Amino acid sequence: MKLISIKRETRPEARFTPKMGALVTNVTYIKKQFLSIPYKTLHKYRETYYGEVKDCEECNLAL
Repeated sequence: MKLISIKRETRPEARFTPKMGALVTNVTYIKKQFLSIPYKTLHKYRETYYGEVKDCEECNLAL
């Protein structure tokens, strides 16, 4: 049994960019888990319509 594992999870989120406005995009989280309990997010990114992979620091959460 592994004590520490890494899991990738994708879920849709509402984001806001100044150029495009509000959009709903799939955001992928890479999380580190200890005994199947997530405790640290290593990286999060999103894939654009054109297939580019961008870091989520470039866009803000829409309110």
